[in-house]
Amino acid sequence: MLKNIDPILGPDLLAILRSMGHGEDIAIVDRNYPALSAGPTLIRHDGTDGPRTLDAVLPVLPLDGGAQAVVRMEVRDKPDEVLPVMGDLIEVVSRHTPQLEVGSLTPADFKNRASKAVAIIVTGETRVYGNILVRKGTLPV
Repeated sequence: MLKNIDPILGPDLLAILRSMGHGEDIAIVDRNYPALSAGPTLIRHDGTDGPRTLDAVLPVLPLDGGAQAVVRMEVRDKPDEVLPVMGDLIEVVSRHTPQLEVGSLTPADFKNRASKAVAIIVTGETRVYGNILVRKGTLPV
């Protein structure tokens, strides 16, 4: 048992988050995301939605401060549209790291970057486009 760790962060996910190095990505995706064929390790979070999972991950994961450190998947052919699920994910990021801007990638570019991530956390998120990538940074000295 650990203190101050969100109980939805199981041992497999905690081990991955701990092992990640600076500049490595982890994807948090909705239940429709084609994760099985994407390549990286899969972590199933079927009992939680995307914002809840992101809210559990961000307190323990230092984020990179550079451009594109946090990116959402754009709506196909509507890159400026921000769906409610995206707004919820952006709000979680803003609460934890108000200085970071959430970028966006086309679905193809998002899937390409996610395929190179350390892991993909598949949530039970029912809303489409509930997909976000976060890049690990360093701990302050």
